[in-house]
Amino acid sequence: MRILFTGGGTGGHFYPIIAVADAVKDIIKEKRLLDPELYYASNSPYNAGLLFEKEITFKKVRAGKLRRYFSVLNFFDLFTTAWGILTALVTVYKLYPDVVFGKGGYASFPVLLAAKILRIPVVIHESDTVPGRVTAWAGKFADKIAVSYAEAAQYFPVEKVAVVGNPVRPDIALPISEGAREFLQIEQEVPVVLILGGSQGASLINDAVLEDLPALVEKYAIIHQAGPLNLEEVQATANAVLFSSAHKDRYKPFDYLNPLAMRMAAGVASVVVSRAGSTLFEIASWGIPSIIIPISDTNGDHQRQNAFAYARAGACAVIEENNLTAHLLGSEIDRLMTNKAEHDTMSAAAKAFYKPQAAHEVAEEILKIALSHEIEK
Repeated sequence: MRILFTGGGTGGHFYPIIAVADAVKDIIKEKRLLDPELYYASNSPYNAGLLFEKEITFKKVRAGKLRRYFSVLNFFDLFTTAWGILTALVTVYKLYPDVVFGKGGYASFPVLLAAKILRIPVVIHESDTVPGRVTAWAGKFADKIAVSYAEAAQYFPVEKVAVVGNPVRPDIALPISEGAREFLQIEQEVPVVLILGGSQGASLINDAVLEDLPALVEKYAIIHQAGPLNLEEVQATANAVLFSSAHKDRYKPFDYLNPLAMRMAAGVASVVVSRAGSTLFEIASWGIPSIIIPISDTNGDHQRQNAFAYARAGACAVIEENNLTAHLLGSEIDRLMTNKAEHDTMSAAAKAFYKPQAAHEVAEEILKIALSHEIEK
């Protein structure tokens, strides 16, 4: 049995694929089936070490990005995409998988098109309230469609779609409290705020945090994932603004939090500040109240829609980018830290929002289709 995964080159696409791949292996082991051959096709491996660890073979397929704004790169990327389609056709034909699982993103387009042309069954998953262009298109021919939010179901054929939540890796979903403060070098009894700007960081959030940093570290320890491109600047600014602070050691900046560090951070954090991508479901799995700052300019306005869907569930407060100030962010952090009733209500709502079986449900459908396709071949 061969299963081909494909998705765009972001953590929001890649890590749910890893969660589904893990669930596939668990079901295979449980049902004592033959081990499947797993492949991942995209324009880059994203995390080659993790693919190797999970025994997933990477296949490079180039893909051009269609930007919604004018750019001369759109012209050149047409040729990249055309070459990617040809490469994908050859790659998918040679593999001839029993099913293709698409997570969306421009990098998945050539592979999904190749699967369509070669009549290979397709399962897709949409993480957002509003589908991206690739998943909206693939939904027209996919055999099964899974969505994270009930709001997204309306965009797909009702007989094919299921609301399952977003797959979260088990190694991220379980916070670690014991030894976490020692690991992160955080004082006992000091409340902790976890700032997540996404895998690439978020300059607006970084700026707001840094502006209010002297006041924040008076009361809290701050674990700040600033992004690899921003870390040096963030550290330099933090050193300057905290120069005379007695609590400068309470600020902990990181470029990236690996799974262990993330679980440790989640194990001690009382409030999370984040964007509104797939990370929302990780925060929900931890049951931690959050302040969500969605990107204002995204395809279909999906980050704002995600944030407000999560807020309607009672799990977070939302600050829109055009309202974001250091003072407002600090005030919202203080409110959630000091209002125990609201903190507890949000925590319960986050746990209720999380669907722990998402990866397993998607994996079951993939295997059901793969096994039937294998028999037909």
